[in-house]
Amino acid sequence: MISRRLVTAAMTLLPMPLAWARPPLWLELPPTPTLPETTRSGYAPVNGIRLWHAVFGQGEPVVFLHGGLANANYWGLQVPVVAKQYQVIVLDSRGHGRSTRDNRPYGYDLMADDVIGLLDYLKVPKAAVVGWSDGGILGLDLAIRHPERVTKVFAFAANSDPSGVVNGVEKNPTFARFIARAGLEYRALSTTPNEYQAFVDAISRMWATQPNWTTRQLAAIRTPTLVADGDHDEAIKRPHTEYLAASIPGAGLLILPETSHFSFLQDPDQFTWHVLHFLGQPA
Repeated sequence: MISRRLVTAAMTLLPMPLAWARPPLWLELPPTPTLPETTRSGYAPVNGIRLWHAVFGQGEPVVFLHGGLANANYWGLQVPVVAKQYQVIVLDSRGHGRSTRDNRPYGYDLMADDVIGLLDYLKVPKAAVVGWSDGGILGLDLAIRHPERVTKVFAFAANSDPSGVVNGVEKNPTFARFIARAGLEYRALSTTPNEYQAFVDAISRMWATQPNWTTRQLAAIRTPTLVADGDHDEAIKRPHTEYLAASIPGAGLLILPETSHFSFLQDPDQFTWHVLHFLGQPA
């Protein structure tokens, strides 16, 4: 007869059920990926700053815009796949990552103009935009103010005014881990590595009042737009995401299951598939 002690010992060697072994995807913050190697990277003199950027692949251009406090490396899981079919352009927004900033206050109009400046520098007449969080806001800003330069906008986890953001999101455990990680990355990449807190304070002042678009401004957008978010986003209120999609004429609404504000890291295959599907649809 097998003793109870042996049975208990054997059970400890069995793998735990998946539900016990790891938290739900939407609670995870997977490691920041790295971008593929490319010979087409460097700094562009744009709008009074030096804007770091990189280009991958060939074909119709697609600009990937990262979220606030982050950097272009966060798109490292999407770029290799999308660059098989498109020319992918990534950049570090002003003051983020490897890019510099000047003394002007942060603002979405200013950062959207930086994107236009980079397109001019690269001699790209128009491009599709895939944006996450602040990057999604920049995509919508471009559709409002520079519609002739944007072919499509995939706006993930964006908001059109500060009321769309969850109060106290910075205290959410997943989001707090992101803020701490972003600080380490800032110190590793920035030309001003010891100024992360000043950087956060400056960005926070922008977040407190911007963007501030009216329903009428959103209704004037004619660029094909897909408004997307994770079904467990800790930062953006679901009703606000639905409002955005309903306010932009012809916009689609995509809610990615089992993921949060960091869906592109938590389930990159799902996220990238939807990006490619959207980009492949007729404009």
